[in-house]
Amino acid sequence: MSRAFVFPGQGAQTIGMGQALAEAYPAAKAVFDEVDAALGENLSGLIWSGDIAELTLTANAQPALMATSMAALRALEAEGVALESAAFVAGHSLGEYSALAASGGVSVADAARLLRLRGRAMQDAVPVGEGAMAAVLGLDFAAVTELSAEAAQGEVCQAANDNDPAQVVVSGHKAAVERAVEIAKARGAKRALLLPVSAPFHCALMQPAAEAMQAALAEVTLHAPRVPLVSNVRASAVSDPEEIRALLIAQVTGAVRWRESVAWMADQGVTEFWEIGAGKALSGMIKRIARGTATQNFATPEDIAALAA
Repeated sequence: MSRAFVFPGQGAQTIGMGQALAEAYPAAKAVFDEVDAALGENLSGLIWSGDIAELTLTANAQPALMATSMAALRALEAEGVALESAAFVAGHSLGEYSALAASGGVSVADAARLLRLRGRAMQDAVPVGEGAMAAVLGLDFAAVTELSAEAAQGEVCQAANDNDPAQVVVSGHKAAVERAVEIAKARGAKRALLLPVSAPFHCALMQPAAEAMQAALAEVTLHAPRVPLVSNVRASAVSDPEEIRALLIAQVTGAVRWRESVAWMADQGVTEFWEIGAGKALSGMIKRIARGTATQNFATPEDIAALAA
């Protein structure tokens, strides 16, 4: 049985995530301590007992979700699960940094600092209210790409997240995204609705953030991952550190090709996907992409105990 470890993206955050892991496993607690030290602040306090609105701010949510995923991985490792038991690692958007840290491609401290900067840069790239994102349900990526181009009318409007066969997210200028919603409804989408996000991620409007990440990534040492990383931009595995660096920059403005990434892993023989960290969003997508594969979630000591049993 071939397995992949997958790591969630933004939207999975909850107050209290990872706290039980930190209390049960010293190695999990050490991850939160390392992230707090890297950022020079008590992020773990915000994660465990703070305000959800503050945690949801992009600059907080991104390092917080990475920390929680890494804590869950350390707990699994403490129970004897080796990273090398996975054929691939992959993550959705910010989850790609969690996947890279999990596979030893970047240190947890550097991942935390990069994600803090990435969150701020993505937030600052577009003035609040000028951009938007919308989910389109019931139309495929090709159809949404076509209607996004039609809705653009000289503005930015792109299919940004190819999540699964029936869920695509559109990103760009607010008016253009609103036009895309109306066109999608007219073309038979089951639903098309604006998302409660703070910025239009994964589209050309994020170019200032891509430039900020290019500068930041130039200062960070990347290593070849111990397990191949399936890139959001490429939807296939990469191991060369310089290629990974370039893809992490391209990922800021590029589409998250999650459907293709999961399908590619399934084509390579992966039959089991372990979602490591907060939430179960990726497992739901995977079940719709690669029918017949198994999914498991690891976010609590109970999840890990069930595996051990």
